[in-house]
Amino acid sequence: MSELPPDHDADDQPDHLDPFDEIIAEETDRDPDLAVIEAGSRTLRTQGGPPDADIPTRPADPEVDKALREVETELATRWGETKLEPSVSRIAALMDVLGEPQRSYPSIHITGTNGKTSTARMIEALLGAFELRTGRYTSPHVQSITERISLDGAPIAPERFIETYQDIKPYVEMVEASQEYRLSFFEVLTGMAYAAFADAPADVAVVEVGMGGSWDATNVIDGDVAVVTPIDLDHTDRLGSTHAEIATEKAGIIKQGATVIMAQQPVDAAQVLLKKAVEVDATVAREGLEFGVVERQVAVGGQLVTLRGLGGEYPEVYLPLHGAHQAHNAAVALAAVEAFFGVGAQRADALDLDTVRKAFAAVASPGRLEVVRRSPTVVLDAAHNPAGARAAAEAIGEAFQFSRLIGVVGASGDKNVRGLLEAFEPVFAEVVVTQNSSHRAMDADELAGIAVEVFGEERVQVEPRLPDALEAAITLAEEEGEFAGGGVLITGSVITVGEARLLLGRG
Repeated sequence: MSELPPDHDADDQPDHLDPFDEIIAEETDRDPDLAVIEAGSRTLRTQGGPPDADIPTRPADPEVDKALREVETELATRWGETKLEPSVSRIAALMDVLGEPQRSYPSIHITGTNGKTSTARMIEALLGAFELRTGRYTSPHVQSITERISLDGAPIAPERFIETYQDIKPYVEMVEASQEYRLSFFEVLTGMAYAAFADAPADVAVVEVGMGGSWDATNVIDGDVAVVTPIDLDHTDRLGSTHAEIATEKAGIIKQGATVIMAQQPVDAAQVLLKKAVEVDATVAREGLEFGVVERQVAVGGQLVTLRGLGGEYPEVYLPLHGAHQAHNAAVALAAVEAFFGVGAQRADALDLDTVRKAFAAVASPGRLEVVRRSPTVVLDAAHNPAGARAAAEAIGEAFQFSRLIGVVGASGDKNVRGLLEAFEPVFAEVVVTQNSSHRAMDADELAGIAVEVFGEERVQVEPRLPDALEAAITLAEEEGEFAGGGVLITGSVITVGEARLLLGRG
């Protein structure tokens, strides 16, 4: 951030750096977006934590549950989200035969590496507080596929999800008859979301990209506001191996005449984004110059922040989420909503402060330093890359006073696992390595080999089954004596977090 606390001596800053240089020179580490698959329904002994966020359980009606499972089964026969063909031709064809539903409402489009889902939830909460009917599309889901499509701040009802699928299914089949490949799982869900928002009807859509930007299925919308959360190295096999290459792909959501809300970025990523904005005559608001975090203090259950928006300052805003990265996400979300309402362009006044405070106080982001048990405290965080792990490690040290923290780590084999473990090494007293049920999961013994190199053999325990790993970690955290303030952090993969959440009785 270029904005300094009141007691900071500005003379300490190098004379040759202007504020923008300071911003882009700071590579911001952020919590990654949450993405987990539906898991089993076993429960482990637990003492309840705070109330669940908007995470639906299976439908209570057996017939509805059966119908939803049939839709899930049909969708599962399609290409998964990790198999991609870089083209928007199929989704564009589907939108055409559906009558272009995505053009019946304005939209805010969100890309980036880390923080997308939390930011989307904050934007949704703000828009809803100002009495707009919202449609939010995020991915993947925590426990139910219906979470991906939200209306008015709540996941779409199972019955409506099923109905939407059945409505567009004939059109999907029509398009596929003329295409080389079938529509993917993500493409069909994107079509469902856009159709559901038009049918609602939504006043505004908040849309998170699945991966990248230019050829992401969501990119058949022309977002009035394009949000770029922090870019880091992830999905390098598909998006590029440098920040600039990844930013080039993500810049594809910046459309002609849009407003770009840009979080703090690595210098090469910022240059790419700014160049694209110039090419399409987009207006840019940069974190640290036009908006940002002025001040933040740790508070019970979250933090108290003062944000500087495009229209002025918003003091003493309570955010029930932990970590500096979430404060930065809040600043980005606020600027995006201000831009949507024309603050800084058509109007100079700030948004109503009480409404902004009310909206942020109601924000939840499941799986982001989420407490799911007490005595000992068990926390979930879906960090799955080194940047997310660094943000989580810093935040948990700030928000919790653990005398001894036990890590449970189950990672995917295609991630930078060593970098992730190195980020957590300073905060984990011991680590229990495990694996989730995904075919992408790294074998527990292979993960243990890397963990031993990072932590040392005496600090590593191997439990291939996730339920056993949770029991082992809780037992270690419950050890008495000097370790009475123990806690558990379950992390390493979004899939691991989702399955652990169910095992611990959350949904």
